[in-house]
Amino acid sequence: MSDLIAAAIRAATGWPVVGFAEPLWLWLLPVSWLWLIAIRWLGARPALGWPAQPEASAAGARAFDPLGTGLAMLRVATVSLVGLVLAQPMGSEREVKLRHDGLDLILALDSSGSMRALDAQTGAEPRTRLSLAKEVVARFAAERVAEGDRVGLIVFGERAFTQSPLSSDGKLVAAALERVEAGMAGESTALGDALGLAVKRVGPRRDPGDPLAGRVIVLLTDGRSNAGNIPPEVAGAIAKARGVRVHTVGIGGQGQVAMASQRGGRRLELERHDLDSETLQRIASNTGGRYFGARNSSDLADVYAEIDQLERVEREAAPRRLGAPLPEPFLACAGSLLLVQLAVGRVLARRLP
Repeated sequence: MSDLIAAAIRAATGWPVVGFAEPLWLWLLPVSWLWLIAIRWLGARPALGWPAQPEASAAGARAFDPLGTGLAMLRVATVSLVGLVLAQPMGSEREVKLRHDGLDLILALDSSGSMRALDAQTGAEPRTRLSLAKEVVARFAAERVAEGDRVGLIVFGERAFTQSPLSSDGKLVAAALERVEAGMAGESTALGDALGLAVKRVGPRRDPGDPLAGRVIVLLTDGRSNAGNIPPEVAGAIAKARGVRVHTVGIGGQGQVAMASQRGGRRLELERHDLDSETLQRIASNTGGRYFGARNSSDLADVYAEIDQLERVEREAAPRRLGAPLPEPFLACAGSLLLVQLAVGRVLARRLP
């Protein structure tokens, strides 16, 4: 019925009405007109007629009141227009693709003291590993949020904590990454605690019946686990049991490297921070993920680009045809009819309040 009413409105007025968002309100149209018929034509006649009725009829008096009937029709037309407004008429029809439910993605970022290593050079200026990692991870997170994923951030060192929960707000994740500093969670590396917390924060699967509605953890570190209460292998087994894929990223390499001081600048001494690539490979392999090694800045950008291609959810819903709300002409007509009723009832009919 709503399509027929929309077509009738288009034919009669030329307004681009293509449908109604809440068509149930259209029941006001027939109900209001049935009410008019009931009170004007099917109403009960007086029990006793006026004795002078024949003489009044001969003098020109009429039993039918055209003014009252006209006012009743104006009221009913106003109610009908209000019903059309409540039904939310839609215009300017267009096809819209609905966004799918994306991935739940937790980014676990190492912020231990070793991330001050100055071997992430871009151009002529040496950078710390953490500085480069924050830049690449921020770009990766922004792209995934734009694709419809929810992204969260875990920061770990000697302990692990949630810097940002799962969110579809890209600005929130970017602000959380901006506040990450080397050593803020301690100087050591609690790899197992970080992975265990990431599994907890990624939560249960939103759609248990859909294998593509997945949960993913991307864990970046430059060292080996030397702190924390949970061994990395145990945390990896928990992730596997809960169906969470873990991609691991090892940044840096073997040997000594210059370090940035905690107050900025470059320290004179060199330190050695070896990467435990074997443990990272086992965690990724056991959970269905992949291990990536990144020795320099270009490698790290390529790693996250490859992860971005691996974790895609091709589940767009069927397109729907939607339109913009179009209540204005109906409200204008209802207001105009209301003014006409006041003018007729108060002026022409000379009725008292």
